[in-house]
Amino acid sequence: MRFMILVPANTKSENGTMPTEAELIEMNVFNQELIDAGVMLTGEGLHPTSKGARIDFTGTIPAVVAGPFAASNELIAGFWLVQGSSLAEVVERFKRAPASLGHLEIRQVFSPEDFEPAIKTDAGRAMMDAEAEFRKRTNT
Repeated sequence: MRFMILVPANTKSENGTMPTEAELIEMNVFNQELIDAGVMLTGEGLHPTSKGARIDFTGTIPAVVAGPFAASNELIAGFWLVQGSSLAEVVERFKRAPASLGHLEIRQVFSPEDFEPAIKTDAGRAMMDAEAEFRKRTNT
């Protein structure tokens, strides 16, 4: 199973304040533990929302809204994508993450098998086959 661990934004990350050298070293040590355990697929920090945009599809045509965005408690500053055998395993592993992150949100990523019950037609099966082929090519 794959899990995404979300790092919420805070005032410092939204202001573009970079981590200290000590924080970077601590994060690197933790990331290396994940790599050595063979569970880390990827992980990245994100630039502040002032360098981003949102696309709002609630109207009749998509509307682009430039950052920054309010409500920093709902924004994401970074993420990991890891594999694990269960939520409990991933929770235990991420209890060792750097405390400077404040808190983390862990969510299981859907896999193609999760959608199988919804597939009832040949077109649906063809779409699932195409998805499986895509995942082989991209190693996801």
